[in-house]
Amino acid sequence: MIEKSPIALQFTDVSFAYPTLQILENVTFHFHQGEFIALVGPNGSGKTTLLKLILGLEEAQEGTITLMGGSVKTMRPEIGYVPQYATYDPSFPISVIEVVMMGLVDSSRRLKKQEIRNKAIEALKQVELEDLVDRPYSQLSGGQRRRVLVARALVSSPKMLILDEPTANMDKESEARLYSTLERLKGNTTILIVTHDTRFVSDLTDRVFCIDVQHEGSAGRTVVQHALENIEGEDQKRVRHDVEIPADFCAYPRKMPL
Repeated sequence: MIEKSPIALQFTDVSFAYPTLQILENVTFHFHQGEFIALVGPNGSGKTTLLKLILGLEEAQEGTITLMGGSVKTMRPEIGYVPQYATYDPSFPISVIEVVMMGLVDSSRRLKKQEIRNKAIEALKQVELEDLVDRPYSQLSGGQRRRVLVARALVSSPKMLILDEPTANMDKESEARLYSTLERLKGNTTILIVTHDTRFVSDLTDRVFCIDVQHEGSAGRTVVQHALENIEGEDQKRVRHDVEIPADFCAYPRKMPL
C-alpha cells in the first residue's frame, strides 16, 4: 500500500458565479502536500477566479474547499502568494529588503527588527539576490523584481507557494534561477504554478490540472487532470490533452494511467 502525503488542497463540488456569469461548476480535485502542481488554461478560462477562491478573496456558492486540513479563512496565512502583476510607484523610495520584509507584516509584532531583517536576507538568499539587499527596488530588472516578490512570499516560511504566471516577461537567466529555487523547495513546500500555456509545463511538475472547456448542458467550466509526457533532453514536459485522468485520481508517488 502506498502511503499518501496529507492533502494540501481539496475542492469538492465547487461552483462559483458572478451575478450575470457562471464561471466554475461542480469542480472537484485535490493535490497533496509537497507536490508541484501546474494549473493551466487559456486567458479568461477562470484561473483567476479559482485563485481567488483558494486565497479567500471570493466564496463559493456551492461545495467545499479545504486547505491543509482546515478552512480557507483559517489556513490562508500558510500561503505565500506571488501575483502576476504587482503595481508600484517607481518614485517611491523602497529598497529590496523592505519589499521582502512586507511579507512578515503579520509577524512584525512578535519579532524584533533584526530578526525580521535576518529572515528577509535568508529569503533573498533562496532566490539568489542577497547581494541586492539595499538596492532600490525601482532599479531592478523585471525578472529581478519578480524574484524579489518570490522572496517576499517565502519569508514567512509558507506551507504552500502559489505563483501566478511567474515567468511572464522574465528573461531566461531569471527564469532559470527561479526554477532552481523552486526545485530546492519542492517536496518540503507545496507549489502551485498558474499558467496560460496549455502545451508545456516545467519538468518539475508532478500533476497538471486544466480548467476545461464548457461542456454541453453546463453553464460553467470544471477542472480536469491531464497526463504529462517527458520530453527527452528538455526542461519541460508536454501536457497530454488527449489523455484525461479523473481529477481526483492520485497515488503518491504514482504512475499515470496512460
